Amino acid sequence: MVIVFPSKPAILSSATVVGPLEKRSVFQTYFDKISQDERVQKSTNEQGNTMLISDACQIILKKSNLNNLDIDYFLGGDLVNQMTPTNFAARELAVSFIGLFSACATSVSSMIIAALLTELGASDFSIAGASSQHNSVERQFRYPIDYGSQKPATSQWTVTAAGFVLIGKHEPKLPYIEAATVGKVIDYGATDPYHMGGAMAPAAFDTIQSHLKKRSQKLEDYDVIMTGDLGKIGLKILIAMFAQSGVKKEDLSRFRDAGAEFYGEDASFLAGASGPGCSASVYSGYMMEQFKTGRYKRVLLVATGALLSPLTFQQGDTIPCTAHAIEIGMG
Repeated sequence: MVIVFPSKPAILSSATVVGPLEKRSVFQTYFDKISQDERVQKSTNEQGNTMLISDACQIILKKSNLNNLDIDYFLGGDLVNQMTPTNFAARELAVSFIGLFSACATSVSSMIIAALLTELGASDFSIAGASSQHNSVERQFRYPIDYGSQKPATSQWTVTAAGFVLIGKHEPKLPYIEAATVGKVIDYGATDPYHMGGAMAPAAFDTIQSHLKKRSQKLEDYDVIMTGDLGKIGLKILIAMFAQSGVKKEDLSRFRDAGAEFYGEDASFLAGASGPGCSASVYSGYMMEQFKTGRYKRVLLVATGALLSPLTFQQGDTIPCTAHAIEIGMG
């Protein structure tokens, strides 16, 4: 389903807060704050995740010269049980809250709903985004890091990061949201929780194709199509799928992936980065800066999510996936 926003809601401000290991990211110069402690000076990993979110929201308020009373809605989510870090951060922000779970696609699904609220005239200012914290996610979905289990080459590293944007009414010379596609749930029967890129690539392919078709567009209409977070292997699969569909070789270079690029060529991160905070931090940091500098005029941001749970994996079920896309313009 494609949604068009005639009023072109603007991305007024953004903020990215990350953990200590993320200073090794190729995007580290675009982060607003890098914590020197994985738990952000809190006693648990989950409390640290909450602080990432709270810090990002406070940075947005400061940049925009607003306070929490000016914010109409706060939209976000994470991967921890019942999204408790986001829930607890919403408690501190004390504004109307919509919690969302699209796994690693939450960074974009939250922006879509914030844009809809603006389009309907129901919101002047909404904060939207997502987060993840490495230790808490690994413990929940795989093994505690103390276990020291070996991971295959297809694995991706869950980043510790929070990325949020402030969405409001259209303003000249600011990036704006022109359209979005809400993806379907796609399941190709993948069962390996250590190969998320391969599981999610078909969902990204379906959403991008749908968006282009319904918008009567081609790949060359965009400066870049940035997915997140397929990782190095998932991105190769996505490009191969488009190549097989007849896309010209020169247009395939428009595809990039936040997870594939996050840690550069550092082999210790295997197939790259993942987690809701991965695409959220790259989109709200690096990508927003590219619009400000004039490098990009139109971009399609596509966040992918694997909709499994520890329970479904233990029961031997397959991994359903989704991808949501948002079309951002400038000028």
